[in-house]
Amino acid sequence: MHKDKIEKILHEKVESGKKISPVLPDGIKNYLIDIDGTITDDIPNEEPDRMATCFPFDDALKTCNRWYDEGHIICFFTSRVEEHRKVTEEWLKKHGFKYHSLLMGKPRGGNYHWIDNHLVKATRYNGTFGDLVKKEVTIEVFKDE
Repeated sequence: MHKDKIEKILHEKVESGKKISPVLPDGIKNYLIDIDGTITDDIPNEEPDRMATCFPFDDALKTCNRWYDEGHIICFFTSRVEEHRKVTEEWLKKHGFKYHSLLMGKPRGGNYHWIDNHLVKATRYNGTFGDLVKKEVTIEVFKDE
């Protein structure tokens, strides 16, 4: 999906005279995808020279690009810091990743628990990057009042 089409989808929304956050159309996902240890080797920020020479996981490249071509939004969300932006953008381009945005500075350390006013789904990468399947699991949520 081209950036101008995304901007149209995410344009300013007004409801009851108040601006509200946009909501993607049904069937369109906003993928936030980690880089190190997810689409390539796990490279710590302390070893930036390796960022330019590592190779993508084939299944990650194919799947991310397919999702992009299907009209989903691809955002790489990484713990790499801003000083690694150029090498990261060059690496993504060199290996042919299609994406819409790149967010640097994700907190390090894992064990993430995301709290948001929008629906959030999470998938832990365990060595296979491909189609998502439905699975029932127990999650932590706020108590309904």
